[in-house]
Amino acid sequence: MKKIIVAGGCFWGVEHYYSLVKGIESTKCGYVNSLKENITYQETCSQKYKAIEAVELTYDESIISLDKILELLFRIIDPTITNRQGNDIGVQYQAGVYTNSLLEQEQVLNYIVKEQRNYSKPIVIENTFVLNFTDAEEYHQKYLYKNPMGYCHINMNVLKEEEKK
Repeated sequence: MKKIIVAGGCFWGVEHYYSLVKGIESTKCGYVNSLKENITYQETCSQKYKAIEAVELTYDESIISLDKILELLFRIIDPTITNRQGNDIGVQYQAGVYTNSLLEQEQVLNYIVKEQRNYSKPIVIENTFVLNFTDAEEYHQKYLYKNPMGYCHINMNVLKEEEKK
């Protein structure tokens, strides 16, 4: 199993979206690359510590590739906007991919360069190493399973049937 962290606005929807995908073994909401270790939701919302709402994905690369994970991310974000996705505005909503190795980071960069051809504005998602990751509070985990009518800026219908578990 491999792990990667992705961000695409409010983590509730990102987590739910990827939890439906074949090859994604587990998802976990959290806060990535904060200026403070063990940050809380309230501290993240303050934007003081520059934490980003993100989702840690554990995946089976014999079933799903990193490029496919990136393709799925690009379906639900606008990669040309900084600190915003949908109606979510603020530092904590920056879209990005947070990797654990130089090889992964280069693969993400190559994907972004390839995707840039599809956009008239520059792609501005973050592509950097995981410096830290703090699990979000329990009430954020699997939020949309617990609250099916909860807020979500992501259209889950962009997943193709063959991509679903």
